[in-house]
Parts: sequence; C-alpha cells; structure tokens
Amino acid sequence: MSVNLAELSSKILPPAMLGMLGGGQLGRFFVIAAHEMGYRVTVLDPDLNSPAGKIADVHLCAAYDDREALESMAQSCVAITTEFENVPAETLEFFEQTRIVRPAAAAVATAQHRVMEKNFIRDAGLPVAPFHVIETSADFDAVDAAIYPAILKVARFGYDGKGQARVGGREQAEAAFEQFGGETCVLEKMLALDLEVSVVLARDVHGHVAAFPVAENSHLNGILDISIAPARCDDALREKATALAIELAQKLEYVGVLGVEFFVCGDQILVNEIAPRPHNSGHYTLDGCVTNQFDQQVRVLTGHALGDPRLHSPSVMVNILGNIWQDGEPDWAAAFAVPALKLHLYGKHEPRAGRKMGHFTVVDADADNAYSLAMQAREALGIGE
Repeated sequence: MSVNLAELSSKILPPAMLGMLGGGQLGRFFVIAAHEMGYRVTVLDPDLNSPAGKIADVHLCAAYDDREALESMAQSCVAITTEFENVPAETLEFFEQTRIVRPAAAAVATAQHRVMEKNFIRDAGLPVAPFHVIETSADFDAVDAAIYPAILKVARFGYDGKGQARVGGREQAEAAFEQFGGETCVLEKMLALDLEVSVVLARDVHGHVAAFPVAENSHLNGILDISIAPARCDDALREKATALAIELAQKLEYVGVLGVEFFVCGDQILVNEIAPRPHNSGHYTLDGCVTNQFDQQVRVLTGHALGDPRLHSPSVMVNILGNIWQDGEPDWAAAFAVPALKLHLYGKHEPRAGRKMGHFTVVDADADNAYSLAMQAREALGIGE
C-alpha cells in the first residue's frame, strides 16, 4: 500500500477511523472521546473482554504482532495511537511506514525500557535520582554502598509496583536480582520523599504544548491511590514541575499525551518516570478540566488544535481496585450519596486484588471540601482496608 504521509499530516476529520493499540481503560476513554467527536475506532487487543474492545466500532482480537491483524488495521485506520507503553516497538514501526502514528515508535521505545528512560532523562540534563544499571551480578561491584537503601526495578514490563523490590544492601539486591531471573534492572536510590507529583501534557506535531495542572499523588502498595488537583504545594514547585515536563517532551520530540512523574525531596524535584500515553493521575481531567486528557489524545492524533487544559474545579480522584469486591458487590449507593462524586467503572469482567476496576472523582469549588468528601466516599467503599 502506497500512502503519502505528508498528505495524511493535515487535519483528519470525522468520521475517519482511528486505531488504538490496547484495550484497557485508557483505550476505553479514548474510544469514548473519539466517538463524541464523531470518529470511529478500531481497537487491537488480544483480550476478548477488553474494556475498549467492547465499545469500539471494530475489535481486532489478536496479538500485537499478528501480521494479518496489523495489515487489517493499516488498511482501515488513518492514524494510530497506543494506550500502554508495552506494545512492541516493531508494531509501531510497521504502522509508521504508511500511517500517522502518535506518539512515535522511538519515543515509546524509550519509555518502555527503564535503562533507556533513565539514561535519556540524565543525558537530557534533567534531574533524576542516583541509579545504576544492573545487567549481571558483577555489576554490583561498581555500586557505591551509599546508594542503599534502594529499589531494584526490572527494565521491562514493571508497573504498579510489579517487578520492584526494596533492598537494604548488596546481599538483598543480589537476591532480588536472582528472583527477577537475572533480567536487566535499574538499581535506584530510595529517597526520603516530601511529595509525589505528576504533570500530564499534550504536545502537537507543531511543538505546541498544553499542560494540565500539577497533580499531587499518593500510592498504596505501589499503586496510585489518590490524586489531588491542584497539588497542595507552592506555585514555584508547580511551575518547576510543569517546566521540566515540557522540557522533557521537547527533548524527546514527543507528539501525543505524556505523563511525567516527579519526586519532591526538600528543594529538589526529580523526574521519576515517564508514560507515553494518558496517565492514571490525569483521570481527574475527565471531570475537573475544560478539556480532558483523552480529548487531547484525539486532538493530537487527528492534527487539531490543542484544547483548553484549564481546571474549572478543584478535584480529587480515587482509584477503585478489585480488592473491594472480596465481600461481594461494593456499596455503590454510598458513593452516589455524594452529589459531587463522579463514578467511572471500566467494564472489566473480573475483579481481582490490585486490578484497577474504576475510579471516582469529587469536584468542588472548595479544594478542602472536595478532599473531605472524597475521603468519606473512599472509606464508605472500603478502599484501603
């Protein structure tokens, strides 16, 4: 198939077919946003019950390297994006030959490998925690003992606390490395954190950037639990985080929606991780912003002007994990008893401990009241017990 990519670079209008690699909740929200704008969506995901696949115009239930499925998607879709960073880079490269792909394969490849990610952040001159790359046990010889206590993280496929181990010294680190099967890892110094924040932004093909307000995040068992927007910190810190996120996106030549996580330690702000897609901590934008992060994903992919990321109401987002189904269906009436609460369930067919099943957001003109109401609803649903 011969296609002029320059011709495709102009604005893509409804009812064009867009492609989504991945069928989880992020893909589902993309499908909803695209449908509201008049587009059609094909989802490629190997799970027959994928949340995005259930509502897509077309669900290609196949592996991400299935040649027949890839060719079918390339034939029907004008532009293609992804909802998670572990799509094989080769798949994105295949589509880049004939289709608009945002973000690009090279950017996704950087984000999906911790070693490439850490090296990129450091080499770009951005602040990052001390780290060492561990490829073999012998690499521990070069590690300064001052890095301990530390966290050992596998380079690939680690998320939501998976593939990570806290280690107090070399002996524990080597044992964890063995448990990870000797896979390439990053050994990163564990820091005394004052705050964790994140910035979600959209950058278009012309280099224009729209950044959402900085979110303050807290985690439970390695999984995001609560996001508060705007973050409860001073303006200088919010401005610094936003500036660093924009600088990172520019140096990565990123086109799409990008999530950047930061550690705040005293007067230091360090880049933790990047996500080449909409981010869990950006879910508050669905209810709290003029334009949400999935609207922006559609806009960037189709070449339109970025939407207004302005926060119209302080917002608190709480993740809902499968744990709260352990005694049966959760008490949704307790959630709906809060008038300012917006419930989003993802349509996953089986709740499991640690699995993200949904989230809720409380919006209120008063930030403290939004937080108080969100914590009441969180407790009523049994979250965190």
